[in-house]
Amino acid sequence: MLYGLFSGSMGLIADSLDMLADSIVYALALFAVGGSLAFKNNIAKFAGYFQILLAVIGFVEVIRRFIGVEATPDFKTMIIVSSLALIANVICLYLLQKSTSKEAHMQASMIFTSNDVIINSGVIIAGIMVYLLKSSYPDLIIGGVVFVIVARGAYRILKLAK
Repeated sequence: MLYGLFSGSMGLIADSLDMLADSIVYALALFAVGGSLAFKNNIAKFAGYFQILLAVIGFVEVIRRFIGVEATPDFKTMIIVSSLALIANVICLYLLQKSTSKEAHMQASMIFTSNDVIINSGVIIAGIMVYLLKSSYPDLIIGGVVFVIVARGAYRILKLAK
């Protein structure tokens, strides 16, 4: 989050909010281990609704930045931070895929991590585009796309938790 704020990157801010939500969901998933199926489904529902809330807040900020005049974000920070996050998320996804659990709370964790890999790659591409175009629009676009992915993931999780 701090790198996103210091660099002025909506993509990094969006990614950090998504990762914050993911870490909360991972903690809840661990908390749900050993609980009843209903409890696990409720945990997944909470995760889905929490992601929807983040998506709405994020869209509002992206729109605010599109309307206002924003400085071009620091593309180097975008690329470096997202590359490190991509490595971490690929490792997490690998570890999660080794699990044989098909329960909603674990599937939610897989969805979040898969989304993160896509998002990290998108922020890297946006950083390259910010550099090439000397414009903040690629960063704002990826910020908006991140929140679409978050909302789509939330919908998938809520479907799983029914």
